Amino acid sequence: MSVVVDDELWSAIGDPIRRTMIDLLLADGPGTATSLSRRLPVTRQAVSKHLAVLDRVGLIHAEPAGRERHYQVDEAQLARAVAQLSAVGSTWDARLRRIKRIAEAIERTRTNDEGE
Repeated sequence: MSVVVDDELWSAIGDPIRRTMIDLLLADGPGTATSLSRRLPVTRQAVSKHLAVLDRVGLIHAEPAGRERHYQVDEAQLARAVAQLSAVGSTWDARLRRIKRIAEAIERTRTNDEGE
């Protein structure tokens, strides 16, 4: 069982500031670099760089509005990320179940060998 994982997408999501930005955009709707920087412990310039990363992987998109750009989460891309995470989780759950069965079989064999 193999899951195709978009490493660039997960690298973008892996940063805690970017995850917080996604949370803010989901909770509050579209935001600008300025409005987001007021709520984050980083400068507006850092926010802009983080937004560029999220935009590059398609997690957000921007709409020009005068001198600002309004960013919002691309729900289809976010759903794709969630589906990947779910698939990876299912794959690991299956692996862990196999490991548990193997460990239990080894333990039964060891117990049986000691009883002889």
